[in-house]
Formats: sequence, structure tokens, C-alpha cells
Amino acid sequence: MISDPSGIEPLLDSVKLRELADCLNGGSPIDALAQRWNFPSAQDLLAISARSMQLEWLASDETEVSGDALDGFPAKLIHRHAVFPLERGEGWMRLAVSNPFDFAAIDSVASALEVEVRPVMASAETIQRLTKKYLGVGSETIDGLIALQRMQFGDIEMLEGIDPDSLEDAEEVQQASVVRLVNEILTEAIEARASDIHIESQEAGLKIRHRIDGVLQRQPTPSEMNQFRAAIISRLKIMAKMNIAEKRVPQDGRIKLRVSGREIDVRVSVIPMLHGESVVMRVLDKSNLKFSLQGIGMPDRVYHQFQKLIRMPHGIVLVTGPTGSGKTTTLYSALSEIKSEDIKIVTTEDPIEYQLEGINQIQVHSKVGLTFAACLRAILRHDPDVILVGEIRDLETAENATQASLTGHTVFSTLHTNDSAGAFMRLSDMGVEPFLVASTVEGVLAQRLVRVLCADCKETYEPDVGELPDDFPLELLKESGKKLYRNVGCESCRRTGYRGRLGIYELLVTNDEIRHLMTQAGTSDVIKQAAIRNGMETLRVDGWNKVIAGITTIDEVLRVTKAD
Repeated sequence: MISDPSGIEPLLDSVKLRELADCLNGGSPIDALAQRWNFPSAQDLLAISARSMQLEWLASDETEVSGDALDGFPAKLIHRHAVFPLERGEGWMRLAVSNPFDFAAIDSVASALEVEVRPVMASAETIQRLTKKYLGVGSETIDGLIALQRMQFGDIEMLEGIDPDSLEDAEEVQQASVVRLVNEILTEAIEARASDIHIESQEAGLKIRHRIDGVLQRQPTPSEMNQFRAAIISRLKIMAKMNIAEKRVPQDGRIKLRVSGREIDVRVSVIPMLHGESVVMRVLDKSNLKFSLQGIGMPDRVYHQFQKLIRMPHGIVLVTGPTGSGKTTTLYSALSEIKSEDIKIVTTEDPIEYQLEGINQIQVHSKVGLTFAACLRAILRHDPDVILVGEIRDLETAENATQASLTGHTVFSTLHTNDSAGAFMRLSDMGVEPFLVASTVEGVLAQRLVRVLCADCKETYEPDVGELPDDFPLELLKESGKKLYRNVGCESCRRTGYRGRLGIYELLVTNDEIRHLMTQAGTSDVIKQAAIRNGMETLRVDGWNKVIAGITTIDEVLRVTKAD
């Protein structure tokens, strides 16, 4: 190990420092990089890189740690970011970091403790030894017993008990350290507003990613976590009431939690992969339930038209878009607007994502024959006024929905199509007669979700006209006198430049021309052009309007839509 690298190796230039940053941020081992650059070891490379950046290098874990450095320092930051506090003064702290390019870690410490962070570069191994030396691993036995009795650690509380039979062969995964680790993974994701947690078994070890605002982001994980991979997955399976002994077939389950006073539903899917089981968890935060059509980004014109559609006495209203585009939220918002004591609303869903007060909801169970089609037939005998079918997937469901509309019911449902006009052709391709589609479908709402610019860090810029998309309405931008904004990145948005999402929409309202084209088996493009002539604004146009309004960016619109 190099204690004083001065004069041993030349400093790294900016190109090599960038390559080193990519290596560390990507979680790749730097041994190959050290070998390629002819360094004796990875330690030597890190020492020289510290000197190149004019940072102090921590050569050994035998360094002195001041007594108050750990006082009030959140242990989760140590494990999450592979850092360790060395010394604390008035308004500052010396912090050992294994990755000096991980600015989010440094910002997290600075924000949590309200101090200026003075980074000291150290190897990951040195920080691991410091962590074990000063934090220890004691008290696990008694904590484990308490965990089994209370099912609670920190801010997480299990709202449903664990089946005692599942614990017989699971002593390892019930140890306090494993329970605490799993709870930390869940808490971190919920605090980051993640909609999904991906725990993936890779050849190199465990990889954790969060889907935040629709985009997957890799989370830093200490290398020691790999040895707990099986225990972490087994613990999650126990919490979701799965069979932990079965590792050959996919399993699904559900976890109900209370985190910091908020009720959280977690849908868990476990699938065996090449290098072990992988877990995906969908996080449903009940405290964030706000089903309102006005709160999801609908333009006023679309909002008023859609209000008329959902209040029709009969007919089919469809919402289309890919998975994760907010279709369920839109339909729930529509139901919330029209529900009353004099309207009977029944839904059939797979799965039921949110429980709505005053609405009758049925969970599909295909294994016992309770499919969408079977539910729909049963619902019609329940004297409903409004029916929501989670998704029209096959001819039987489509025909039943059509018949329900013809017999005086309002039917809401979803389809997976690229735009609103494609819904008509999709139903026809399933086998529904075109004249039935034309006479029952009253309107189709297509939607996508775009990320909203972070209000704390977004900045205006002058675009290069040559780099703008061909269909961008530059004249409209000039007439409005507004400026374009771009994402920058700050602590509040986790360095992405975006915080939250909003919908972009196109609403096709069926009129006589559309019905005629449908009965004549008109193509999607022909129907779309007819709708545009009648005043429909496409997804792309609504996206550009939100760019000009300073809500989102050109890149976001290009990410989720294609040119008309």
C-alpha cells in the first residue's frame, strides 16, 4: 500500500480521471483498469488518483477517528454509500469516501448533517474495515428475537403477520441483520419515490435498481451484500407469504407495510433466472392517492370532452397506452368523478391496485376460471350502471363489453395500442364486427407519461434550431415569447433534473365520419387524419405544448412519442 504516492507515478490526466469515474460509478472493479495502466495494484491507482485530484489519501484503517464523528451520523448512509466519518468540526466533516465521483453520497451527508464535507479518498476495503471496527455486529441474537415477536424494525411495520410454518427452516433469514437490511432496502426505495424495486441476481453479484419517474436508476450497493443475496430474497418471500423452498418456478405475493405512518402495498414477483432468483416489487403508496382528472395534466379542452364521455348513459370509453403510462390512474380518476349513491359501479381488475371507497371491485382469478370475460358476464347480473374492465385482452371479453354497452351500460376499459385511432383496428383484429365497434365505442383516450422538470434546478437555454425535431412548433414558441427549459440536476431531484410525472393526451371522440370509416374497415392512419381534421390534438402536439409551457423537455417528448 502506498502511504505517500508523491514521485512514484505521474498524475492522472483528465481523460483517465473520467474513465476512472465511469468505472467507479458503474460499479465495475478497477483491477483491470490498474493493470491496463501498469499500476502494481488497484490501491496504487486509487492513491495516485487521489493525489491527481488534490485529495487526502487514507492509506490505512489504523487512522484515528474522533470520538464525536459518529455521533448523530446515520448508519444507513455508511452502508448505503460506502463512506465513513473521520473527524467533525464546527460546520465541517472529514469523510472517507470510496468513490469521490459519487456526488449524491457527499450531498446526502452534507444535507443530513448540515455540514461542509471534506472528502478523504480511501479504498472500499479500508472503509469496510473501519465500519466493522467501530460499528460492530453485536446484539443480533436479541434483536432477532424481538423482530420475530414484533415484526417491526425502525420505521417499517408488518401489517400482516408471517406464517409461523414458513419460519421453521428460515432461521438465517430472520436474523436481525438480514431483517434490518431488507427493511433498509424497502425504506430507501419508498423515500426515493420509487414505483418499482428491481433486485436482480447477476453473475457479478446482486444489483438493485429503482424505477423513479418511469426510468430505472441503479442504486449503489456494498460488495458485502452479495453474500446475503439468498437471505435477502428468502426474507422477501417470507414477507410475501411465498414458499421459500421452491426456487424453480415463478411466484407472486403481496406485502402490506406501514412506513413512517404511511400504509404501503408492495406487490412481489419472484422469477428464477440464470444466476439465481430475481425479485421485482411494485410499490403502491396509499398516502399518495389523489385521483383527479384535473391533477393528471389534461389540457382544458380534453378535460371537458372527457367529462362528457364518462357521463354518457351507455357506450364504451377506452384508455390506451403501453404498460406504465398511467391508464389505471386515469380510469380511477374518472370513476372518482362520477361515483355517487345513485350509480352502481362495478370493476373487474387484475390485479386490484387501489381500493376505492364506494366502488365494488372484483379480483380476477384465471386459475379458477374467473377471467375478465367470466367476471363481466357475472357483473351484468348485478344490475350495474358503470362497469370497468381492467383490460380487453381477447375476443370473448371484447364481445361481452360490446354487448354490455348495447344493453345500456357504460363500460370503461384499457387497450395496448400506440395511439387512439389504433384502438378501433385492435378490436376488429380481435374479431369484433366493425359495425359493432363503430356503434359502441364513444371515445378513445391515448396517453403517455413525461417527467416534469425539477422546479429547483431547471434552467432556460437558447436551442440550436438545426438540432430541433422537424415537427417542433418553433413559430408557436416565438409567438408565445417563452423560453425552453432543460434539466440540470440537484439534490432534491437526485441529480436527474426531473421530479414527478405528468400525462400527455390525445382524445378521439367518435363522430359520424369516424363511424363511417370504421364500418368501411378504414385504416388507423385514415381514422387518425379524420380525427385531426375534426380538431383532435395528437400526443406529440400536447407534448410540444407542455415543452413550451416549461413543464418538460424536448428529450422527454421524443422519448415517449413518435412524429405524427
